Amino acid sequence: MAATLTANDDVLRRLLPRLPAGVWSLSGFSVVWFGGIVIPLLAIILVSFFQGRGIRINIDPTFLQYERFFSYGGGDLLARSVRIAATITFIELMIAFPFALWLAKGCKNNMVRLLTFTALTVPFFLSPAARVIVWRSVFGINGVVNQALLGIGAVDEPVTWLIFSEFAVHFGFLGAFFPTMVWPIFLSISLIDNDFLEASNDLGANRFRTLVHVIFPLALPGVVAGIVFTFIPMLGDTVVAQHMGGNNVLMLSAQVQSLIGVSNFLVAAALAAVVLGIMLAFQVLLWAALKPVGGLNEVFANLRR
Repeated sequence: MAATLTANDDVLRRLLPRLPAGVWSLSGFSVVWFGGIVIPLLAIILVSFFQGRGIRINIDPTFLQYERFFSYGGGDLLARSVRIAATITFIELMIAFPFALWLAKGCKNNMVRLLTFTALTVPFFLSPAARVIVWRSVFGINGVVNQALLGIGAVDEPVTWLIFSEFAVHFGFLGAFFPTMVWPIFLSISLIDNDFLEASNDLGANRFRTLVHVIFPLALPGVVAGIVFTFIPMLGDTVVAQHMGGNNVLMLSAQVQSLIGVSNFLVAAALAAVVLGIMLAFQVLLWAALKPVGGLNEVFANLRR
């Protein structure tokens, strides 16, 4: 058996060209990535320019599907989705950065840190709907919040905008995507050597100057990753908008799902292509925003410190 394996290895060495170590694994990954991700995305963009009637598709390039999307309120849907995603991403960053800083450098109690890690991780073992649907019993017409407000006499009737509104969608996104913003920032801050912080203190910098000139620049890779992992998946989330917004707050992802449900695949492909365009534009804007500090290459070079 061992002799057979050795013979097979010798045959493979003769057949395969001599290449640097790691090239074959990289090539295999590239093939899987291109075949499993790039080709389907290109197919979606291509199909969005087709025409169709029923199950028949006419391969004749046209912008008809995009015209249909924008003529039926697609512009408002697009603006609302981007506005909500951008707003939540900014709020998440403002909350997650100090929280991640405390968790990485300020929390000295290992038990507290372990419990915090657990609280951030355990919700991912639940279905997305289960993580969101609980808020309906809190913010609903007969929910905990309304009952409390009525009980203390703050309102005379239940507050209706707490659920099935943009407020509810914003609140639902905050909890659902908080870990995706915290984890990259926490990991990036954890890699900062404490000697840098002590050197900054020895040079007379206060905590704010240390934060601005030492911690934040070195944590920028985690900030960039957190923004990407929060903003882009939010555009594709269908659970929060459906369960917290109802039919009052439609977003791009829910509209794509609805179009697929009624077998309107061509318009759904056009809408998916629009989402891909938004993601590409977001990457360009992110690159432009980081250009003053050296661009993405310089930002992620900090990880090799």
